[in-house]
Amino acid sequence: MSASTGIASDAGSSAGGRKGLVLAAMICAVAMTFIDQTIVSIAAPKIQSELNLSGTGVQWAVNAYLLALAAFFALGGRLSDTLGHTRMVVIGVIVFAGASGLCGLTPTGSAAQAWIIVFRAVQGLGGALMYPAALAIVVNTYDLRSRGRALALFFGIAGGLTAVGPVLGGYLTEWTWRGIFWVNIPVALVALLLIAISKPKTQFRPAPIDWVGVVLIAAGVALSVFGFQQSHVWGWHNPLIGLSIAVGAALLVVFYRYERRRSAPLIDVSIFGDRAFLVQCVILAIAMAVFLPMFFFASEYAAVSLGQNTQKSGITLLYFFIGFVVTAQIGGRMLDRAGAKRPVLIGSVIAAVGFYLWASKVTSLDMNQLTWAIIVSGAGMGMMVGPSNTDAVNRASSVSYGEATGITQTVRNYASSLSFAVLGTVMISVFQSRIADSLVHDEHMSRAAANAAAEASTHGAFGGGSGGSGGSGGSAAAIPHFVRYDFAQGVQYVFYVMAGLMALSAVVALFGLRGGVQTAPAADAEAESATVAGGSAA
Repeated sequence: MSASTGIASDAGSSAGGRKGLVLAAMICAVAMTFIDQTIVSIAAPKIQSELNLSGTGVQWAVNAYLLALAAFFALGGRLSDTLGHTRMVVIGVIVFAGASGLCGLTPTGSAAQAWIIVFRAVQGLGGALMYPAALAIVVNTYDLRSRGRALALFFGIAGGLTAVGPVLGGYLTEWTWRGIFWVNIPVALVALLLIAISKPKTQFRPAPIDWVGVVLIAAGVALSVFGFQQSHVWGWHNPLIGLSIAVGAALLVVFYRYERRRSAPLIDVSIFGDRAFLVQCVILAIAMAVFLPMFFFASEYAAVSLGQNTQKSGITLLYFFIGFVVTAQIGGRMLDRAGAKRPVLIGSVIAAVGFYLWASKVTSLDMNQLTWAIIVSGAGMGMMVGPSNTDAVNRASSVSYGEATGITQTVRNYASSLSFAVLGTVMISVFQSRIADSLVHDEHMSRAAANAAAEASTHGAFGGGSGGSGGSGGSAAAIPHFVRYDFAQGVQYVFYVMAGLMALSAVVALFGLRGGVQTAPAADAEAESATVAGGSAA
């Protein structure tokens, strides 16, 4: 490619024969970020006990990672497009693995709390630098017609690893909680080795970084996500919750208006003028409002209502993975053959049915009645998440894949945080109400005493994902039946809401997306024509 285009290329050999290695390297790299979204929650009670952390401290040992991940995705996407995707993956892997090792080396004593929170945040920064670049490499490596199947593997395996986190965390915690961090180091070494062998080759365009935009979006996302996360601890009545969310939202509006006037913006917000990209972002937001919170509520249900220990409750989530990974491949092939609308629409409908069936069966307190509903839910999500994400990223030119990924990942994480806060409030409200009713009718307590007891028993049940009431698991016989049943009723409401959200996703896909296979962006088509013409002339 001529220098006049202003586009540079990552050093490396031809992609021929190495595409599979490139894909394996990127899956290995991002595997760490997906596992760490759920693995730490399982070990949180043991971490808190051994390090003598406060309740707020252990909450932030979990949330600091998610907060940094959400705040810096846009920066990671922009850096990968301007400095090189391979370079940013390598930097991200090293930062993530280094921070993981330091988390595992957290000292006991007064410094423990600050230490683990800081390096969990550094982990999140490493993930934010790595993920957009890794996805951009996969998109650059495969042409538009074969990209769906490749990204189906990428999202299928990576998404499934979110379910593996609780299982792996349960077993490693039996050895030492530090193992949940150290396990990332060999994974990182394998990823770096595969990158060195496969030598991914992508296009990027050097450009200045808009640091004012970085500060605005990072502060806006961080403040609003912080407000959502803290709502479980401080309560929605605390004025600081509303203030944090409002200031964060205002900063995001300022960011949007500021970026529209920039010649070299952090995010080219004009991409939202592409109808398909905007619709897919809405669909991804709805899907992620279900996907990540589902793992937490399902784990809590397994621990409290079914009385399962951490290993068994983690294994329960593998039923979801069975459906997810199989249909992810089907959705990817459908995307390549017929475009994104069909798999996104069908997957959303299947997921809505699955979550509805799941909700209708949770009060049975019988895992055998839930298995097929969990599998169906996973199948629906697997079919639609990958094609939706792929179709959105495909709307960008080949030198902006990292930026587009940064946008979609920011949307996904923001929606997950909002949903978790709202669904957590729904869950606690229903659970508290049912507990109070049970105490009045079964234990013959006065309404006032029952309400006070119910509020005390449910306080802190959802400490930001820190393991909650079911963090350590236990025997079903040790938990009163009415508590198990009342908790299941709270979960039932949550899963009915999830079913409704996936039905909404189907409606948005039906009326918002157009059928047919997507064509390459104009800039890429022109570049491809120029390459073909140059080859013919030669």
